[in-house]
Amino acid sequence: MLEELLRLNIFAFMMIFARVGTAVSFLPGFGSAYVSQRMRLSVALAISFAAMPLIAPKLPLPPSALPDLAIIIAGEMIIGSFIGLLARLLIATLQTTGTMIALSSAMANALIQDPISEQQSSTISGFLLTLGLIVIFVADLHHLMIRAVVESYQVFLPGNLLPAGDLVHMLARGVADSFTLGIQLASPAIVVGLTYYIGLGLLGRLMPQLPVFFFGLPVQISLQIWVLMVTVSGIMLVFTERFRTAIGAFVP
Repeated sequence: MLEELLRLNIFAFMMIFARVGTAVSFLPGFGSAYVSQRMRLSVALAISFAAMPLIAPKLPLPPSALPDLAIIIAGEMIIGSFIGLLARLLIATLQTTGTMIALSSAMANALIQDPISEQQSSTISGFLLTLGLIVIFVADLHHLMIRAVVESYQVFLPGNLLPAGDLVHMLARGVADSFTLGIQLASPAIVVGLTYYIGLGLLGRLMPQLPVFFFGLPVQISLQIWVLMVTVSGIMLVFTERFRTAIGAFVP
């Protein structure tokens, strides 16, 4: 009896950890490169232990064959990756916004190593991504991400056939929506930049002796920084609300 109980508990924990651990490795803030692997593993183990009494009754019986076990574990890892990647796509919105603002303000060549996106990004993208991650944790949206992973067992039942078509479609839709929202959030800077370019072009035609480059570039950068100062609070509010809505779809 004790051996059977231990076998069932180990199987249940493996099933839960496969989904939770994979999701934690992708979630913003938890799965970033600057977070040590030991810390990520500790968070995933803690969440798995805490959620085990709630999730264990919903799990199927342990399969008798090793290939069947491997298929079930792989399915749980795919679902965890799906939830984590959706959250990554949402925060990638701010990188698109920062890139478009940098292109409009002639600061796209100033690149830094961004710890959030784990690649070189413009300074404005790095600023918005860092600010967005701070807002996520300040607004307790990291709790919502953890709840989404745990509550996903009501949407994706373990051991059932994965809706591969729906998962791929939702990821593709997430990429498109992330890019669209990024352009919308950067629209004030794009409009101001386009208006300034048109005005500077007209001024250069009316005054050919005017040094447009030395005159226009400092004004352009100063103007776009002022626009960013005015709109950054609205950008964060819209991003936070969209992030809460998208992740909250997994929480009943």
